[in-house]
Amino acid sequence: MLDASRLEVALSTLGRLLSERGLCYELVAVGGSGLLMLGLTVRPTRDLDIVALVEKGQYVKLRNLPGPLLAAVREVAQIEGLAPNWINPGPADLLDFGLPEGFAERTETKRYGPLVFHVASRIDQVALKVYAAADAGPRSKHFQDLANLSPSHSELIKAGRWAVTHDTSDAFRAQLVGCLVALGVEDAGDRL
Repeated sequence: MLDASRLEVALSTLGRLLSERGLCYELVAVGGSGLLMLGLTVRPTRDLDIVALVEKGQYVKLRNLPGPLLAAVREVAQIEGLAPNWINPGPADLLDFGLPEGFAERTETKRYGPLVFHVASRIDQVALKVYAAADAGPRSKHFQDLANLSPSHSELIKAGRWAVTHDTSDAFRAQLVGCLVALGVEDAGDRL
């Protein structure tokens, strides 16, 4: 598991390795590790979720990490005793329907030498966690992360409106309403 300190060490090691190899990458980070990077949580997490590679200022969807980066990630995994996929593009499908409007402008930049992360802002993490919590349920880590972010009523409504653009099914909408009601948004059914 990665806590804030262990994540920092692993990313610093990865940055040094990439520097030694003359490689540089810009990635967009979300999820629990993104929250750790911003100091918004203390909950350890298994991995660092990457939603996109940044090339010439544009977000590019990844199916897999670029080969040289993947090799370096795996080397750091061996050095630091982490899972081989401790950095992965698991949530890259989020790009298919679009990230919240203004996402790129709100990211916070974290640098580890030639390794640059554009980390989702708190408000965008709220949107992403609403989507994940609605899908995973109120006992999930996503729901707990969301509750720990203490989003306002209006932030939750806005996040819910974004989430339904990614899954328009009635079943998801019902789960989403249930999630928002559990977070105190009693009028969620009328506001989405």
